[in-house]
Amino acid sequence: MAVVQERLPETELRMDERDWSRLVFLSVLWGGTFFFTGVALKELPPLTLVFLRLSIAALILLPMLWINRIPFPVGIAGWRPYAIMALINNVMPFSLIVMGQTYIPGGTASVVNATTPVFTVLVAAAFGEEKLILRRVAGVLLGLCGVVILKGYDFDLGSRQSIGIALCLGATICFGFSALWATRKLAGSPPIGTAAFQLISASVMMLVLAAVFDRPWQLQVPGHVTWLAVLGLASLSTALAFIIFFQIVIRSGASNVMLVTLLVPVSAILLGYFILDERIEGREIIGALVIGSALLVMDGRVFRLFSRSGVGT
Repeated sequence: MAVVQERLPETELRMDERDWSRLVFLSVLWGGTFFFTGVALKELPPLTLVFLRLSIAALILLPMLWINRIPFPVGIAGWRPYAIMALINNVMPFSLIVMGQTYIPGGTASVVNATTPVFTVLVAAAFGEEKLILRRVAGVLLGLCGVVILKGYDFDLGSRQSIGIALCLGATICFGFSALWATRKLAGSPPIGTAAFQLISASVMMLVLAAVFDRPWQLQVPGHVTWLAVLGLASLSTALAFIIFFQIVIRSGASNVMLVTLLVPVSAILLGYFILDERIEGREIIGALVIGSALLVMDGRVFRLFSRSGVGT
């Protein structure tokens, strides 16, 4: 796959200040996903946890459909785009990540999840959705370097860790295809409707999977800490997060919205520092700065400023 030079800036979707603000906020919401999941997995099996996450989030969004007078899809044809989105953006990746977190810590899972922009850029370019320009490729690679610095070099490539990493990598591939699907098939749908309809579809799928494999009715009732984690996962990291996610997709495209996964490890570390009183090391600060530089490279705004000021001419 050839990398094209940046010749056609008018064909590229860019992000304005509002979308950058949304992106940072989304990274905080999704950064909490791994924390909430780690807490809830102590008492709940993976598929049941995913079902609770999706179904509670869907229930939260239902009143918003009525308030905004958004009609439900009609017939199989109307539900099909949301059902496919639910499969590749919720059911498969959420299940893979949660199962992966039974093998690896949440921090490691968030770092693996940061490879999502690579697959999103490649999928979007392979299907002709967005140009694979040199600046974007360089930004992705720089961002991944920042993630490696952020995490450090303490990966234990034992059998359990390898399985966990492979499961989380499978989820990132799913996210790459889901961003493409959202751009092509759901661009005309209001963000609240898109989020709600895919979560409803995903809840039905996960109900079947959880019933077959986990048999949740045979489980002990979780404690209040687990329920708080599930509610945080459903309301903040799912319902609210997906509304913001689809707002960015509609305005700025698939590759831009997936930049959020480069910010998630940063958000996870900052949440740990402010909420759990965890220590921030020097390499984590350096990694965050490298990731920030990667976002500037991919956005291209700095280069345009230099060009306008005559730098390098």
